[in-house]
Amino acid sequence: MDSRILNVKIKGDSMWPTFKDGEIIICDQYLGQSITCGDVVVFTHPFKNEVTCVKRVKSISDEGVFVEGDNPDPLASEDSHNFGIVVRDKITAVMKN
Repeated sequence: MDSRILNVKIKGDSMWPTFKDGEIIICDQYLGQSITCGDVVVFTHPFKNEVTCVKRVKSISDEGVFVEGDNPDPLASEDSHNFGIVVRDKITAVMKN
């Protein structure tokens, strides 16, 4: 399984202090490889197909992954607390922990 490298630009403060607004992170295209808690995933927002999100995996279930932003301010991130589990077919890239 060959994966492609993707450069992803962070927009906003939801992943601060790990990643800053405007920072570029290098991820592998998601092709079904294993995901573990602590990995950072890039995915299409479950309710807004035009929005791409970058969040950290907090838990994994058969249905998908529960994700959160790294920002300690609970209002700084729209994540699984707002939209629930992210199904794997919405994931486009992963940055291994």
